[in-house]
Amino acid sequence: MGYVAVRGGVEAIANAAHLVEFYRLRDNTPPIEIKQLKAQFRLAIDKIMGEGGLYAPEYGAIALKQNEGDVFEAAFVMRAYRATLSRKFYSETIDTENMFVKRRISASFKDIPGGQILGATRDYSQRMLNIELAEENETVVREFLEKFNIDIDLKEIKKYGRITGILRHLGFLKPFAKEEDTSLVDVTRDAVKFPAPRSGRLQMLARAETGGIMAIGYSSIRGLGGVHPTIGELRVGLVKIYVKDRTGRKRYLGKVEVTEAETINNELEVGQNGKNVPYMSIGYGLCFGHNETKAISMGILDRAMRDPEGRGVAHDQEYVLYHTDGVESMGFVNHLKLPHYAGFSAGLSTMRKAVKRKEEEDQKLNPSLAEV
Repeated sequence: MGYVAVRGGVEAIANAAHLVEFYRLRDNTPPIEIKQLKAQFRLAIDKIMGEGGLYAPEYGAIALKQNEGDVFEAAFVMRAYRATLSRKFYSETIDTENMFVKRRISASFKDIPGGQILGATRDYSQRMLNIELAEENETVVREFLEKFNIDIDLKEIKKYGRITGILRHLGFLKPFAKEEDTSLVDVTRDAVKFPAPRSGRLQMLARAETGGIMAIGYSSIRGLGGVHPTIGELRVGLVKIYVKDRTGRKRYLGKVEVTEAETINNELEVGQNGKNVPYMSIGYGLCFGHNETKAISMGILDRAMRDPEGRGVAHDQEYVLYHTDGVESMGFVNHLKLPHYAGFSAGLSTMRKAVKRKEEEDQKLNPSLAEV
């Protein structure tokens, strides 16, 4: 079957697609239900929705199943599907201050109004392989849920104000850039131009691959840049989405889950007397679903790119935004698998001529080489 799949032509493409399905189904196991994926692979689906730029958990689960758990391919499929959809409305600006909070922490303050809400997190658990999951069954799940419903009271979840409002009230927070392009752009409709406005940068970071922006953000923290923030507030929860219809009436569509991070950076400003005056600035990140690593990395890079003169790649808008788009970068890397026969053949021909010309020149300089 493998031989058939690589013979070439339309038939081979069809055979290759059939082989993919064969490898997915060959063990004849029960098909994974979309409901199961939505419930038990929520973090992977959140990444797919974020990178695909489409909030649709069910479609994200389908893409994950279709691509055998490959998040890159699933995001590619989601973004391709999104491109086929017509856009009828733009939503109103979401109000994250009135977020229905599921998780809310601050690394800057120990005691915060409302308290630290740890929520669902693995931050305080040991990263040890849980072998018991191999024996998990419906009885185990049911018993856990029954005990959980007795021990945990979810009615305490509510709305909270912003922690950074404390610093703003004290007068410590200032905009990092006094003059900045605050225009709103849509990077899915218009090609981004550099320097890009902050709205465009945040849009592209929200669709970027988590590992990509984490790596570049980490480079700044390690010293290859100038940003090492403290998390002022990290929150995960539900926000309401509204749109205005053609009559101008605001309509409620529903809620989406988002992760929001505000990072606090220490800055220096030259005062009137020529001396440096300290202040604080905010880096911001917001993305679909529960993806704390991405939101924090966005905050780091948001601050870094607002200082294009800073050292390190994290401050270079073009480098960061072009190289962290998982769909774009994966597509280009994998396009190398496509036929490059003509270009490679031309290069090979040029190399042969160059080698031959070099041999002829060497023979002229040293005739004894011709005898060898």
